[in-house]
Amino acid sequence: MKKKEIIESLKAQKEIFGDILYQKLDIKPIKPEPPSIKTAASAKMTEPELFPAEWERATTLDELNEMICKCQFCNLHKTRNKFVFGKGNPEAGVMCIGEGPGADEDEQGEPFVGRAGVLLTKILEAINFTREEVFIANIVKCRPPGNRTPLPQEMESCLPYLRKQIELIKPKAILCLGLTAAQALLEKRDTLTNFRGKVFAHNNIKVMVTYHPAALLRNPNWKKGCWEDVQAFRKLYDNLVKE
Repeated sequence: MKKKEIIESLKAQKEIFGDILYQKLDIKPIKPEPPSIKTAASAKMTEPELFPAEWERATTLDELNEMICKCQFCNLHKTRNKFVFGKGNPEAGVMCIGEGPGADEDEQGEPFVGRAGVLLTKILEAINFTREEVFIANIVKCRPPGNRTPLPQEMESCLPYLRKQIELIKPKAILCLGLTAAQALLEKRDTLTNFRGKVFAHNNIKVMVTYHPAALLRNPNWKKGCWEDVQAFRKLYDNLVKE
């Protein structure tokens, strides 16, 4: 019997009997080789006309948006009304990154246009930024049903698009709005309390974290802490500009 046939036979037996079979025979279980990046990407692909190699080569935000706006990598596309790419200055010095679109954003196709968006505009203006100066985006670009927190697989599917946006915009500083955005972008598990007031880095870009505007609407007592956060963020940005 050929080696390949023996291996296939052992694999089949393992599926039926589990590792007990190998323990009795004193044989180490066969560990399947991890899939290559190419294989994993191919298995994940659900949109026939969308090829990662193409959108990764996008040179402008408009080009990137056109390439990914019909994405079907996760189940969020099944319930979305509009794909929310993000909006703002393509050469912004600052990016604001939230969790995901809400009902208003899903309806209009733009980020932070509801009550939380109005508050975000006021927060930016308080530290002398206009919405036109910055670029606003989210971790996921389709609304999670019921405004629930995006699932890990949903964020994993969408994060490469956000990273490409960051690569094209080249901001000097990023402000993460809320715990979900901070954990996803920084790939770090921690509490919002521990994130706030510190400076992190994403591909050598400075990152700070504050409350999500929607959280401030639910708990106005957090506004004082947010004000302290964004003042520190503005100071960070000004220092980066001087450098």
